[in-house]
Amino acid sequence: MAEEGDHVENISDVEQSHHESASENGVMLVVNHSNIQPPFSVVLATLLYCAEFVCAAVLCNVYHKSDDDIWMGSTIAFMLVPAVLTQLALTFIHRDLGRDRPLVLFLHLLLLGPLIRCFEALVVYFKAGKEEEPYVTISRKIKLKKDQATPMEWEIGHSERKLATHRNAFKRTAVIQAFLGSTPQLTLQLYANIQEKYFLPIRLTLMVICLISITYGALVCSVLAINIRYDDYKVRLRPAAYLCMILWRGLEIATRVTSLVLFSSALTYWVILVGLGNLLFFFLQPWAEFWARHASLPDNVEKNFSKLGTTVVLSLVTFLYACINVFCWSAVQLDLGHRDLIEMKQHWGRLAAYYGGRFLENSVLIALWYFYKSDFYSYVCAPLLVAQLLICYSLAVLFMLLFYQFCHPCRRLFRHNVHDCLACVCCCRRGVGGAGEGHPHSYSTTATMVLVPLEPPDLQPPDLTSQLGEHEMAIVEDMEAA
Repeated sequence: MAEEGDHVENISDVEQSHHESASENGVMLVVNHSNIQPPFSVVLATLLYCAEFVCAAVLCNVYHKSDDDIWMGSTIAFMLVPAVLTQLALTFIHRDLGRDRPLVLFLHLLLLGPLIRCFEALVVYFKAGKEEEPYVTISRKIKLKKDQATPMEWEIGHSERKLATHRNAFKRTAVIQAFLGSTPQLTLQLYANIQEKYFLPIRLTLMVICLISITYGALVCSVLAINIRYDDYKVRLRPAAYLCMILWRGLEIATRVTSLVLFSSALTYWVILVGLGNLLFFFLQPWAEFWARHASLPDNVEKNFSKLGTTVVLSLVTFLYACINVFCWSAVQLDLGHRDLIEMKQHWGRLAAYYGGRFLENSVLIALWYFYKSDFYSYVCAPLLVAQLLICYSLAVLFMLLFYQFCHPCRRLFRHNVHDCLACVCCCRRGVGGAGEGHPHSYSTTATMVLVPLEPPDLQPPDLTSQLGEHEMAIVEDMEAA
């Protein structure tokens, strides 16, 4: 989406083996010596793509031998459609149509594009640093460390720029593969397991790979949202943040898919209305907001595109956005009138409304399954299964709150943290006024700080950890505005 800054978006992947010097204007200049991190994200996305494609092909052969034409046709569709879209996305991002690369285009036609791209990224990585190369651009970022904001500059060479392009391309294709392929594939195979009343080893393997792919795609969505929203800052997530996000996304997606499949096993045709209703709502929501603002289409999606071409691309982006939100929180809100297509403001009200509405919907679906379930579930403790699903989704919400409260890399930039919002809601329910006398301090001081725009280079962010009562009305206004 933000193609102009793609080559510096992942600068946190560059290992800081360099010397630092302060320039005349106070900005810390970091001279990078091309000590680059391996492209693990590129390799992982390629492995998931190949593993899912191969397992789906083997499973199709099993369905063909057992004359299960419906399962075979659906599996082929959910295998080929995301594979083709992945090839188109890689070709579009790397702009290969206007270049003389017949071998690469031929491999894309054979659905082997991710393999050749991964090979190219590995070649660039292993060649980097063997000979000194001039830098092609300078990346300016603000480094957050404790209570200080230090402006820094990095010299970006050809190798770093090429690897950043590969990483950004594979991040976007991982999202496409996860939510246009792995998600419907996992739903289909779980439904087939319930209908056929037995597990195939290859089908179980495909389901596990699909769940890993979806979790990774959701993880990429969260990281991309942070990188785009805080583009001016040097973002580096810690292992605790990744662990928290994996638990949050894994539980959220597993619970959502299980709820839909159980509901479809009891009320088969009604699940089509539920899915289409969700898809249409999230597809039309950005367009309704776009028309309500009387905005105009951005002209930087692609220079050679007409208004019709721009509309088609934006419709595809909106469709992907809707598919993500059907199964999990997309972590971003689309703004079709913005040059980056992303709304930069963090809307806590929308986050709360999404998870509140999704918890209620999952509860209704599980309750309807409980009352209309078939005799097949007589050997299953249905009340225990219902309780487990609700507890798992609650745990997903808990890990999400923990991430935003303690593990978010830019939590110091939040105007209000999760604890402040929850405390404000509790105070509002008690009827406490806006004066807020006697309220205790927030126990998380790191997440209530605001960094104002940097004017002098040595500016430090002020500590705004004042009493909660002074912020209650502002929090309520932010949630209402969302």
